[in-house]
Amino acid sequence: MSNLDNKEQEFAKTLSELTKHARRQGGTVTEDEIRDAFEALELSDAQYSLIYDYLKAHNIGVGEAIDSTEYLSEEETGYLSEYLEELSMLETVSDGEKEAITIAAMAGEADAKKRLVELSLPMVVDVAKLYAEQGVLLEDLIGEGNIALMKASNDLSSVDDHKECDAYLAQMVMDAMENLIEDDAAETARAQKAVRLVQEVADKAKELADELRRSCTVDELAEETGWEKSKILEAIKACGNQIEDISYTPENK
Repeated sequence: MSNLDNKEQEFAKTLSELTKHARRQGGTVTEDEIRDAFEALELSDAQYSLIYDYLKAHNIGVGEAIDSTEYLSEEETGYLSEYLEELSMLETVSDGEKEAITIAAMAGEADAKKRLVELSLPMVVDVAKLYAEQGVLLEDLIGEGNIALMKASNDLSSVDDHKECDAYLAQMVMDAMENLIEDDAAETARAQKAVRLVQEVADKAKELADELRRSCTVDELAEETGWEKSKILEAIKACGNQIEDISYTPENK
């Protein structure tokens, strides 16, 4: 691997780590933190400018937090308003009561665990807003975060001090949302790849069909293009056998 490839990989890794670090700080990062993170790569001012643009696009503020609600769609804004109204109906507790509930939850008391989850639901919303406009709907982020919150509340064995419980729960929620976003991005990439494959095969099939003045077969297209038959069959399967210029049925593949 060339030095350029190594540098690009290091840049991408550093940018990803910096973004996660910023979210754990409530969606902000300082300019000094950015410079320190990329110091070894000796970037130009223009490259740093691109980093700032990237962070802004991912709801990360440099020096101060960005109002992430401005990235929400009208549908998401409506959902958030209704959901926050529901949360406002939950009974609040004092700091002392919250501490007692947390300690009881860590001791394994079922009712305390349930109450701790309820008290932590607004935190899930705050975290979800940090990940707005990353390809996943706010409602789905909150749903995934709530599931992670319930799972984490049932296993507090790794928390040694009740004062660390809130940070632990928030970390579990953030990890779940990041995984959801990564899975969604991977699924989107697979879908885009399938679309490109179908289009490529359809274009070549049309060219051959025009020459033959009839639909072509998979074998004929494979021979004409030099492609493996599996590539053509994959494209046919991906679009539900809707490539009209290929004469194909599963029985005679």
